[in-house]
Amino acid sequence: MKTSLILTLVGPDRPGLVSAVSARASQCGANWMESRLTQLAGQFAGVVRLEVDDGVFDTLEAALRGLESEGLRVAIARGGERAAGDVRRVCLDLVGHDRPGIVREISTVLACHGVSIEALETACESASMSGEVLFRARAELSVPVAADLARIRADLEALANELMVDLALDEAPVAGATA
Repeated sequence: MKTSLILTLVGPDRPGLVSAVSARASQCGANWMESRLTQLAGQFAGVVRLEVDDGVFDTLEAALRGLESEGLRVAIARGGERAAGDVRRVCLDLVGHDRPGIVREISTVLACHGVSIEALETACESASMSGEVLFRARAELSVPVAADLARIRADLEALANELMVDLALDEAPVAGATA
């Protein structure tokens, strides 16, 4: 039986961190399934999903914990079954002048409608003409089929007006679908 293992990794960025993690995973027969890795403010940060045989879980965990002596903080959790349910995929794109609270306010509206954020990427960048700081966000959402997408869109658009940001909410194309 296979088990998904979710790693959260944080430590000072340096060459070879991904190699060190992947070498220990490989030594234990783990398969690297998916990851999100980045450098933020001089720190390496990542989330990795490995798949491993149940019988070597403890060995792999001990091997990964060995990375802590090299300055990499490692949190490990066993993966669980994804909740079944009818959902539709929706993409949210947002851009506007940066200010504290944008993610909190948008995510609060989504949570009130039972919407799950599957992936979220954000960045701050300099506006091309004014040089002011712009906040950009792109989220992949799981919206329950029973939820009123028009009501969600209206609530988000009302908030976007308050925040003075541009927001787009579009149903994601289904992989492999043809037009």
